[in-house]
Amino acid sequence: MSAPPSFALRIAYLIDSINAGFAKVCSWLTLFLVLGTTLVVILRYSFGIGATALQEAVLYAHALVFMGCAAWALQRNAHVRVDIFYQRFNGRQQALVEILGTLVFLMPLCLFLGWASWDYIGNAWASRESSSESGGLKFVYLQKSIILLLVAGLLLQGLSNLIKAVFIFTGRLPTPELEVKHG
Repeated sequence: MSAPPSFALRIAYLIDSINAGFAKVCSWLTLFLVLGTTLVVILRYSFGIGATALQEAVLYAHALVFMGCAAWALQRNAHVRVDIFYQRFNGRQQALVEILGTLVFLMPLCLFLGWASWDYIGNAWASRESSSESGGLKFVYLQKSIILLLVAGLLLQGLSNLIKAVFIFTGRLPTPELEVKHG
């Protein structure tokens, strides 16, 4: 009988489930993307009616799909990995690459993105920025806030991956079979 997972692993699994749940909700927006875009095209080219608010809603949903699902893609190893040696490494070496990649690249990039976008998003909130288009949506500030969702999701998923990689590196967690999981 195996011991229950440590507190750190429970946190990692909780982050995994939160990111997966949020991304699954966001992924349903792709249906809205298709239907909304179809409706915009039909209205414009068949009836000569512009639907600016619907077009902007499709853009907001598009941003939410990609930025909301980025952490889930990282969790499932569906991100682009430019590493010609990684697949040849054993589990401990792969864990070391994960640890170093997370600490040297992912976390600093996320922190920089959060820092660089903070004023941009803050100014949008302060002015309650709305669309400059006639008939556009009144909450551009919410769309810009999606950047912070990306940052938070990737930071949390990076923390989860880091915890699991440390446990694999130290031999306290078995090496998972690395494969891209789609769907």
